[in-house]
Amino acid sequence: MKPNKIVDKAVGILEDKKARDIEVIDISEVSTLADFFVICNGTSITHIKTLADELELKMAEAGYRYYHKEGYNSARWILMDFGEVVVHIFHEEDRSFYNLERLWSDGKSRLAGRGRDMK
Repeated sequence: MKPNKIVDKAVGILEDKKARDIEVIDISEVSTLADFFVICNGTSITHIKTLADELELKMAEAGYRYYHKEGYNSARWILMDFGEVVVHIFHEEDRSFYNLERLWSDGKSRLAGRGRDMK
């Protein structure tokens, strides 16, 4: 499956559930971990779990299954691994603390959203 299609589907689902500050980082040229990170935050633990639940459900319906999920019980940082695409759903404070955008600044970054192209 094409990673860009997985990214587009994940971003659309997250947007529909009102995820905040969605960003996509293309790490394909700087890492073998994945091709893309999708990073976003929720407004509360309930919202973060809702984002993860909806992502799991809608991605499976589209034929994209995740391989691994971490952090669901605490819901401060939920990681969902879809192979070429890893989705990080953060609590706002934890996102600032871990600052993946800075750690992966060698990747190509863009704010995600409908109608936006990669830089």
